[in-house]
Amino acid sequence: MKAITLGLLLIAMNTIAAPVAIVIHAGAGGKPTLPAALEKEYHTTLAKALRAGHSILKKGGSAMDAVEIAIVVMENSPLFNAGKGAVFTSTGENEMDASIMDGRTLLAGAVGGVTVIKNPIRAARAVMDKTPHVLLAGDGAEVFAKKAGLEIVPRKYFHTDRRWKQLQQWKAKQKNKKRSDLEITREYLGTVGCAALDSKGNIAAGTSTGGLTGKQYGRLGDSPIIAAGTYADNRTCAISCTGHGEFFIRHAVAFDISARMKYKNETIAQAANAVVQGTLKKVSGRGGVIGLDAKGNIVMEFNTHAMNRGYIDKTGKLHTSIFR
Repeated sequence: MKAITLGLLLIAMNTIAAPVAIVIHAGAGGKPTLPAALEKEYHTTLAKALRAGHSILKKGGSAMDAVEIAIVVMENSPLFNAGKGAVFTSTGENEMDASIMDGRTLLAGAVGGVTVIKNPIRAARAVMDKTPHVLLAGDGAEVFAKKAGLEIVPRKYFHTDRRWKQLQQWKAKQKNKKRSDLEITREYLGTVGCAALDSKGNIAAGTSTGGLTGKQYGRLGDSPIIAAGTYADNRTCAISCTGHGEFFIRHAVAFDISARMKYKNETIAQAANAVVQGTLKKVSGRGGVIGLDAKGNIVMEFNTHAMNRGYIDKTGKLHTSIFR
């Protein structure tokens, strides 16, 4: 009896001590410096998102729930190009995309081109949980979200003066060009994402974005596309991407990192470096990735001036960064 009691105690202690970790990004690109007040605001909001997700993990919650709530915090902030802070299309609308993936089951959900769903990441999670599908777009996604009981807001909710000004600046530049230019500007892209490891050893990843300023009506980037902007597999890693989506789609960036780990036995750090600093750079693809593996090893790799990012690692250390 004593042996059984001691065994149960050891199991309980190991369960409590199981490592948890979370890592986020809120966009790559950017200027080499920022006004001090704005920089402080970025750090504060990144830390808020990390703590929200980590709180769930410390209570024994799932990586999926942690990823979702961390992204919701960032979607609700006008600082980032997701949810409330989404950029405008060339026609002056806000169209948002999001995806989420469970590394335990390989199930995933995504929405694209939505305009009235307050938190697109919640809609992506609902697609995964409540339908047999992976990706719903446009009106169909919005009708589904309403039926699923998600919060719907008027389009004006997403209108911010900062993003509207960016659109006007983009339009002014187009007058001197023969075609629309969607190359990465000096502004932060602001796409948000998260990867998390829970106490059961499961990992998950999610991404949410407003896309690119001046994008064509109906354009989808990598963020709602599983394997391009988001990927999670307990056997390898959980990855969320940020950058010029067309390049991330063409090179299946998130999946490629996982595949390199699976087939070449690379570490997550080696795989992310090879893809971001090698594959993407060779084709002038700019951006970055964040992620972790099932052991809690964290990666934050980017090839731009900066990437809003942060983590709480398996020791409980919280860290946020913007520049190199």
